[in-house]
Amino acid sequence: MRLISLVPAFVLLISGPAFAQEEWIEYVNKDDLFSVNFPGQPEVRNITYPTEFGVTLPGRLYVAQDGPNRYSVTVVDYATVQQLHAKRLEGCKLYPNVCQNPFNGELRGAIDFALWGLLQRDAKLTHYAYYNSDRVEGRRVQLLNTDKSKTFAAIHMHQNRLYIFEGTVTASSPPPGLFQQSLGFVDTEGRRIRYASAYSNAYPAPDQQRNIAQPTAPAERPYP
Repeated sequence: MRLISLVPAFVLLISGPAFAQEEWIEYVNKDDLFSVNFPGQPEVRNITYPTEFGVTLPGRLYVAQDGPNRYSVTVVDYATVQQLHAKRLEGCKLYPNVCQNPFNGELRGAIDFALWGLLQRDAKLTHYAYYNSDRVEGRRVQLLNTDKSKTFAAIHMHQNRLYIFEGTVTASSPPPGLFQQSLGFVDTEGRRIRYASAYSNAYPAPDQQRNIAQPTAPAERPYP
């Protein structure tokens, strides 16, 4: 994840002792198609995710702790959202606009709906901006929590999967740079993806760049 503009002093901080954590690994997941640095193997659990238009989708939550600091990735699979809405609307005899399948709104609005969820927390929004990781468009957010901890989040939509990356650190901790700057997307072989131009989930994928550095992480743990 590349948030250079987020924290001007970040490059100076990253070499400091607070980042000297030998247990940090480059975690690559070939099922949910992402890679990120975690402070050790994350705990993984299956979740369900209610969407903006009233269906429930499957997902997974990956969580790793580093003392009081918490790092998580939420992945929600939107691949079946059109079929789920079609089934829900079978036999609908209401006004035509009520009976229309809203799957396009689900897919195109997934990032904004996830952002809305973050903004409902008891926290102060301190930063919000457009963002991209390896040209995959998204949003970045910073929150100041009531206990003075700070949450740094990025939200992306890639290949009909929603990704919510969150690093929450104590008031006295530096920004979660090892986590933030490492975010990437991979193919089913675990190879890093980087696009030649901006990727938006609403449009056909652009060409990919070749010969980029690839993750070298150990294999992920089986799901519970």
